[in-house]
Amino acid sequence: MEQFIAKYPIHTHIPVAWGEMDALQHVNNANYFRYFETARLDFFTQINFLKDLHQSGIGPVVSETNARFKRPVVYPDNLVVGVSVSETQQDRFTMHYHVYSKSQQAVTTQGWAKIVMFNFKTGQKADISPELLDALKTHEQA
Repeated sequence: MEQFIAKYPIHTHIPVAWGEMDALQHVNNANYFRYFETARLDFFTQINFLKDLHQSGIGPVVSETNARFKRPVVYPDNLVVGVSVSETQQDRFTMHYHVYSKSQQAVTTQGWAKIVMFNFKTGQKADISPELLDALKTHEQA
């Protein structure tokens, strides 16, 4: 796990809840998108991405998302979701999620989301500020 944490310095710890299991005795696939969302918001908080959202009206929206399930997760477990960024452009970037199971000592799920900046006041795409662009590029991985 130490290597995982070193590779993904921004990461989120998520305990698996019993209610996230489904009839097939593993965490239901839909829950992973909630895990991704939690990790995404933690990432945004840690790089001050949403600091000016209420004043500027400009913020991130998910335009596309995906998950690849490699191993089932069951209760009880504690997950660590590592986040990285790629394809950083002036108005968009891709976030990558890597879900590590402490019980299995392995990555169980990988996912990604295309994030586009959006001006909620005008209803149009917007540019990422230079400060936030620099913060994103700090966490960029190929």
